Amino acid sequence: MMRSLFSGVSGLKSHQTRMDVIGNNISNVNTVGFKSSRTTFAETLNQTLTGASAPDDPTTGGTNPKQIGLGTGVASIDMIFTDGSVQSTGKNTDLCLSGNGLFIVRQGDNTYYTRDGAFEFDAAGNYVLPGSGLYVQGWERDANGNIDTGTAPTDIVVPSGQTIDARESTSATFSGNLNAESLPGTALTSTISVYASQGQHYSVPVVFTKTGTNAWSYKVPSWQAPDGTTAKLDGTVTFDKDGKYSSGGTSKMTVTLANTDGSKTPITLDLAATDLTQYAAESTLHVQQDGYSSGTLVSISIDNQGIITGTYSNGVKRQEARVAIAQFANAAGLTKTGNNLYQTSNNSGQPSIGTNSALGVTITPSALEMSNTDIANEFADMIITQRGFQSNSKIITVGDEMLETLINMKR
Repeated sequence: MMRSLFSGVSGLKSHQTRMDVIGNNISNVNTVGFKSSRTTFAETLNQTLTGASAPDDPTTGGTNPKQIGLGTGVASIDMIFTDGSVQSTGKNTDLCLSGNGLFIVRQGDNTYYTRDGAFEFDAAGNYVLPGSGLYVQGWERDANGNIDTGTAPTDIVVPSGQTIDARESTSATFSGNLNAESLPGTALTSTISVYASQGQHYSVPVVFTKTGTNAWSYKVPSWQAPDGTTAKLDGTVTFDKDGKYSSGGTSKMTVTLANTDGSKTPITLDLAATDLTQYAAESTLHVQQDGYSSGTLVSISIDNQGIITGTYSNGVKRQEARVAIAQFANAAGLTKTGNNLYQTSNNSGQPSIGTNSALGVTITPSALEMSNTDIANEFADMIITQRGFQSNSKIITVGDEMLETLINMKR
């Protein structure tokens, strides 16, 4: 009878633990990136009254052991690391992860991992978890404008109002179509935007003139900017009988800047017109050139590769950083530290750090991952747990009544 009492007590404790886990799952039904847990039970030690006997006697068979169980215990509390639903937020700094991956955040020398992608930029331009101020880790563009994902990730910082230096124009490319039905002498004008090293902008006209059946010349006419800057260009482009580019079409354009001190500074552009065609269709001239004036950061956006792109007032879009992702062999083995954060444990393994595409993880920008708590399942488990708790309490009650009967036998 005493064994049954202790078995009932162990059952009460185990079911209470299970109820605690269920309560935590339900309380976090709306927690961003929350991963629910489940409780499993296992039979505890058994008291052996008699052991098993082998069927060695020719007159009798073998016998099974006689054992009395001593109750139950919590075998494990497992984290269910399945994806939650994707909830669109419309906030351009929010990120949602799907698959086996976590964001990396840092506080001092401590590194944490999280599925909570409710990030934003603080006053200093740090990309952080706003509730705790932890720095999101990733890779920033280097001095050469590259994002090297092969290095160790660092804090992502994109200061508000940062500027981009002016860049001198070095090349321009024409594309489109020149009408094959145009008569010789027909002229078409296009404009090239040229930027000097200090950001001065010049709109230089280029005139295409048909000189033969399959030939066009292009040049800058007599042009001079108000400050005295001039430009020079002479070239030809020819087409074959099918209207495709044949020869010519590569020239150098020289823009001579008139400086305020009276000196002259030449800018040379490599100009290409090899992408042109000559078909019997409307003439459409397009030009794409490099170079730009200085600009100030206006807005940022994040794509499904975790790349943070800045848009500047001069129209330039530049990649600023990329968010790093960590992947674990056993993500369910991570240790929860609160605030939607995890740390490595002896059974989680060490993280593999890389881009989401390299690790097979999906990023959804302007969205958050919802909790993966299944309310219907949790309420069903709650009923089962409650009945299990009541059953074990009944064991204790009946055992107590039996003891009372035994004690009253002496009266």
